[in-house]
Amino acid sequence: MLDRLLEATGGQAREATADDAVDGVTAKWVAAPSSTDQAAAVLRAAADEGAVVVVRGCGTALDWGRPPRAVDVVVSTEGLDGIVEHEAGDLVCTVEAGTRIDDVNAAVAGSGQQLALDQPVPGASVAGALSTSRSGPRRMLYGGPRDLVLGVTMVRADGVVAKAGGKVVKNVAGYDLAKLVGGAYGTLGLVTRLVVRLHPLPTASRWLSSSYASTDDAVAAALSVVGSQLAPTAVEVRRDAGADCAEVHVLVEGTEHGVAERLPAAAELLGPDSGDGPADTATLARVEAGNGDVLVKVAVPLTHVAEVLRTVVDLEQRLGLPCRIAGSAGVGVLHVVVTETASAATGAADAVAELRAATGQDAGAGSAVVLRAPAEVRDLVDTWGPVPALELMRRVKAEFDPDHRLAPGRFVGGI
Repeated sequence: MLDRLLEATGGQAREATADDAVDGVTAKWVAAPSSTDQAAAVLRAAADEGAVVVVRGCGTALDWGRPPRAVDVVVSTEGLDGIVEHEAGDLVCTVEAGTRIDDVNAAVAGSGQQLALDQPVPGASVAGALSTSRSGPRRMLYGGPRDLVLGVTMVRADGVVAKAGGKVVKNVAGYDLAKLVGGAYGTLGLVTRLVVRLHPLPTASRWLSSSYASTDDAVAAALSVVGSQLAPTAVEVRRDAGADCAEVHVLVEGTEHGVAERLPAAAELLGPDSGDGPADTATLARVEAGNGDVLVKVAVPLTHVAEVLRTVVDLEQRLGLPCRIAGSAGVGVLHVVVTETASAATGAADAVAELRAATGQDAGAGSAVVLRAPAEVRDLVDTWGPVPALELMRRVKAEFDPDHRLAPGRFVGGI
């Protein structure tokens, strides 16, 4: 097998080491194609040998989701790196899959443009952010990865290359593969190239912040800003473990004049204690969770945000597990970190169950997905929880990867 991988990649393949394990699962070989054609040759070789493939980007979220059932070949996108084309007049950029978001922004900043993807885990590649559906505070205005990717080039499990989308925002040709593979954790194919939508860099940007004695007061203030005519870029709510108060942070962007006009109205909505925000976007976007922590991504309707915060406070008080929460009150995407779980696995599992109840996941209203957790907790909880569309997702998996050789077991329902 190694000989075929070396031939397919022009020599960029090797035996795997312990450092190449995927969430604790040992791999046999690593291949690093530098083009779509090479990636297709790698997957054809894997298909011929019946080898299990896991795609690795920059490795910033390789332990999210579930461990794969097996790994034969780790396909690294490190060789798929760089800007292919930047059409500044159309606010569009074509990039290789392994290109870091930071590098894209450095390349387009000279044209006064940006790829508006915040990074909960710094150093992510564009395709990695799409695969794990990661975004941060500014998702409220700009959307998440699936909203910003206009087209993809993807290699199927059998080595066949598929393309969808294009270089214009309203392109509707073909299947919307970008939305299909977004958040699929590499279980449907290997993305090698993406066309991304850019936005102008604002000339002015200001964060306003305020603290509140209760989570309900904080959420009420946040939702008053969301429902106003201010058009904020981000509205974040957060509470640190053990804190007596909760915070709201509002980002206002635009022209110097426009921001100056909107700031007083934002300050009035936040209350008399509001002031300049102490943190920047990168700091507020970052989600820090240690190896012993449980990291849960919660997605809820805006009407459930207060209930989720109340549940976090209640869990901390009843179970004695420090919990912190932060995320967007504008779109209802929050991250909960439950700490000190190594010696309290049962309590941590109970915390996940109560978070799911607060989101209304059983009724399909929201979700609470365990992104990262110690093995003791993973053994007690379903990482993904109830998913109403599971049977449809299994049929899609069967169409794209009938032999279940792409990251088997990493995604919902063991897909």
